[in-house]
Amino acid sequence: MALRYLIGVDGGGSGTRLCLADTQGHILTTQTGGPSALGQGIEAAWQTITGLCQQAFNQQHLTFNPAECGIGLGLSGVHNPQWAHAFQVRAPGFGHLQLDTDAFTTLLGAHAGAPGAVVAIGTGSVGEALYADGSRRGVGGWGWTSGDEASGAWLGKHASARTQKALDGRLPDGPLAAAVIQHCGGSADHFMAWLGEADQNAYAQLAPLVLQHSDDDTHARPLLQQAGQEVALLAQALDPEGTLPLALCGGLAQALTPWLPEALRQRIRPAQGDSMQGALILIQKAC
Repeated sequence: MALRYLIGVDGGGSGTRLCLADTQGHILTTQTGGPSALGQGIEAAWQTITGLCQQAFNQQHLTFNPAECGIGLGLSGVHNPQWAHAFQVRAPGFGHLQLDTDAFTTLLGAHAGAPGAVVAIGTGSVGEALYADGSRRGVGGWGWTSGDEASGAWLGKHASARTQKALDGRLPDGPLAAAVIQHCGGSADHFMAWLGEADQNAYAQLAPLVLQHSDDDTHARPLLQQAGQEVALLAQALDPEGTLPLALCGGLAQALTPWLPEALRQRIRPAQGDSMQGALILIQKAC
């Protein structure tokens, strides 16, 4: 059956964005919904995505027939081959399906499908590059427990560690530690309870406190400078010669830009599009 529509999907742990387009890539409508990260369940991801597809077609007074649609998806969790396989096996009969990481669709969107590099800094962190010969490379993205340098979770973990030492008297108290304790309940006991429940999203909520106290806390400024250096290392690993256009994306991109080394800051170019648009480019290239 000939394709009549294209769909682009950007899915993560906090939400999903979907666009419906004609076969020329002209977007007809966009929809937003709940999470579709593969790590939160394959069936749940498909329920979210197909539900948004139905909403998009209803909004345009069209009938949703997956067989008439090509769908491109950039989803969190695709790096796990078992999850990716299980997701594709359960696909509800789309005419064409292209699946990749949300990092790669972010790259495609940022440079409109052309060669380039991107470092995405949000709750986690990851870098991707697409080279002129069509090859690609990813760096970082190893997870918040031991990696994801410069990310919100990484900043939050360091702020938490600084606060623990301040409470013990191993380091002097300061405005950042006081702000962390207040955020986590206002006392050492509440902070301990918070630590017992905290996940990457909880740690990432401490990142704004680090930024807020960059001028009045002796720990916050060096931590942000270190974050800037970590972003530079990701960019250098992707493009040692510094010849590719580079975009910095994600929820912390703007806030961390002033903390980047000057040479790297001069290289950064605004992203031309986002991960949802990159997912649409992904399926356009395949059809």
